[in-house]
Amino acid sequence: MAQPPNPYDFLPQVPSFTLRSNDVAEGETLPTPHLSGIFGAGGEDRSPHLAWSDFPAETRSFVVTCFDPDAPTGSGFWHWAVCNIPATTTELASGAGDASGSGLPAGAVTLKTDGGVKQYLGAAPPPGHGPHRYIFAVHALSAEKLDVDENGTPAFLGFNMFGTTLARATITPIYENKG
Repeated sequence: MAQPPNPYDFLPQVPSFTLRSNDVAEGETLPTPHLSGIFGAGGEDRSPHLAWSDFPAETRSFVVTCFDPDAPTGSGFWHWAVCNIPATTTELASGAGDASGSGLPAGAVTLKTDGGVKQYLGAAPPPGHGPHRYIFAVHALSAEKLDVDENGTPAFLGFNMFGTTLARATITPIYENKG
């Protein structure tokens, strides 16, 4: 089976910046706490620590997302989407994406995932479907605030980011449910 493309390959190219994590790493297996408990994968639905730097000076806000392009849906699966993160915020602690939202900065808006919850939803690919990529992205925007509320979808968020994205940084761990 062919691997679905990285969705960011189809958007206008933008510069990258530094994104690091104490919890996840490029090409490495997603640790158990970051798997789904809600969907029965044995995890805790804990968003990973993310920290970023070297983004454009004109950045006015950030968006953080997590997307699985390998989900067997024809349209991937959004695991996390948070917008209107102030430009003064350059780090999210592990667990910041919980249902309470208390670990996020004031004004940040968490959208529903494709699983229907307003929080980080950990990995839970179907057994035997092969390795899935989880693209954690931090998007630096020229807009201070996007007109997207908590009832918006991640796709609607992406549409609103179009034309305001100055730079993007990603870390892509993987996970396979060998079932």
